Amino acid sequence: MCLEIDLLALPKAVPELRRSVRQHVGASCADVQLCVTELVGNVIRHLGEGTPVRVRVKRADGRTRVEVTDPAPYALPVLVRVTGDEESGRGLALLDAVALRWGVEQGAAGKTVWCEVGEA
Repeated sequence: MCLEIDLLALPKAVPELRRSVRQHVGASCADVQLCVTELVGNVIRHLGEGTPVRVRVKRADGRTRVEVTDPAPYALPVLVRVTGDEESGRGLALLDAVALRWGVEQGAAGKTVWCEVGEA
């Protein structure tokens, strides 16, 4: 079963999105919620508030896959090394730490940033 939600990437939409993900997963899913938050947060930060996105959460084979699709195929996420003094740039580092793997799929109509998290 797949949860699929179309929304505008706005900070006020994130708490409800996290609740929907928890209801869909039906168990403790802090890592999945973190991934959803970071991926949507990246859209807000790098493409702007109100960007339309599609969020998908699928469970299969002991893993949960999170996908966030946006309309900008050119704005690719980059994992950067941050120091203790920097106040931003840690989102993908957090995602990289909790996800089993992650990546980007580009298409003519946009891109999908995805990650897979093991079940707790």
